[in-house]
Amino acid sequence: MPTTTDPHAALRDRVLHLVLDGPGETRSALRNAAADGRGLPAELQQLVDKIHAHAYKVTDEDIGDLQAKYSDDQLFEIVVSAALGASRRRLDAGLQALRDA
Repeated sequence: MPTTTDPHAALRDRVLHLVLDGPGETRSALRNAAADGRGLPAELQQLVDKIHAHAYKVTDEDIGDLQAKYSDDQLFEIVVSAALGASRRRLDAGLQALRDA
């Protein structure tokens, strides 16, 4: 199978770096944990698990329950980090399947 280059890899890596390690309202370690889907405070784990498995099932109630402890900006960063981490995992799995084919 011929190898192909990914013209978007550098941009994707930059976005991941900026979102996960750049300045924000949450600590970089928390954003990275959300992207990885593990190592989160207990109150965030259920939301992040839902984003990683079935993001379309996240409800206003899921977010509302966390607003007593986290600001909207913090929750936005956690949700975006989890979504980027989930998408990265799916992309990596897809690319691996193509390599294994």
